[in-house]
Amino acid sequence: MEGGAYVSLRDLVGLRHQGRGISLLPRQPLRSQLAGLHASRLRGRGLEFEEMRQYLPGDDVRDIDWRATARTRKPHVRVYTEERDRSALFLVDQRVNMFFGSRVRMKSVSAAQTAALGIWRVLAQGDRPGAIVFGDTDQTEIAPHRSTARAMAILKEIERRNHALRADSGHAPDPGQLNRVLGRALRLAAHDHLVVVVSDLDGADEETTGLLDRLAQHNDVAVALIHDPLERDLPDSSLLVVSDGELQIEFDARDAALRDGFTRSFEERVESGRKELHKRNVPMLPISTAEPVVAQLRALLGAR
Repeated sequence: MEGGAYVSLRDLVGLRHQGRGISLLPRQPLRSQLAGLHASRLRGRGLEFEEMRQYLPGDDVRDIDWRATARTRKPHVRVYTEERDRSALFLVDQRVNMFFGSRVRMKSVSAAQTAALGIWRVLAQGDRPGAIVFGDTDQTEIAPHRSTARAMAILKEIERRNHALRADSGHAPDPGQLNRVLGRALRLAAHDHLVVVVSDLDGADEETTGLLDRLAQHNDVAVALIHDPLERDLPDSSLLVVSDGELQIEFDARDAALRDGFTRSFEERVESGRKELHKRNVPMLPISTAEPVVAQLRALLGAR
């Protein structure tokens, strides 16, 4: 559970009870990253308007709609029904760019664990977990359903794709896959879904921001940004060689100015993304590969 190159189904199932107290529902603790957003955020189940009708003896006077009453000159009430379960859609990135880690675990493993925690919490709250699990060449859609069997189906697909990752897989990285998956999610999550993107956001651009904006107009959206310490801080060592699989470059990592600029560039990118998402009331939850996922989510979301 602590880390490694690959995740196991047993580990993902074992997270079912480790996330107790972590909540994606409203009324978050004050320190939560989800606290303080406006009313359209992570609202969970509530009351859904059903109809307007004339007042009948026994109706609660607090439900009287005074505008309709004044307009028709007859007392009218607004009738509500309690929403049933809601659908949650987890977009889980298992592309080759996620097969990277410098400390405890790969980004792909952290993403799998983050998604599993969210799936189990959604199910425990009585809602319906679903997912789009995607690699560089294709994606698997699993429709939301409130059952342990559906949660297990999602976790098995995450494990399958996770174990298919190889540094020499031969699949070229496809940054454009992120936007294609978001576009598909936009068609699947028409309204009142919880959409959780679990990814390092490789390939994010202006189109990504636009797709997240459209998703957030009628759904609750959160982004779990998976990152590795080496993406922020270069080691203070001698010559380093970096390659994307085709081209490579060698540089001197002992240069303090180079290391500072590298760190500053990463922080600026993350902060810029966070601000853009915040404008759309989409919280960003940074998850590091070097720390236990459960502890990070507890710190970010708070625990009840």
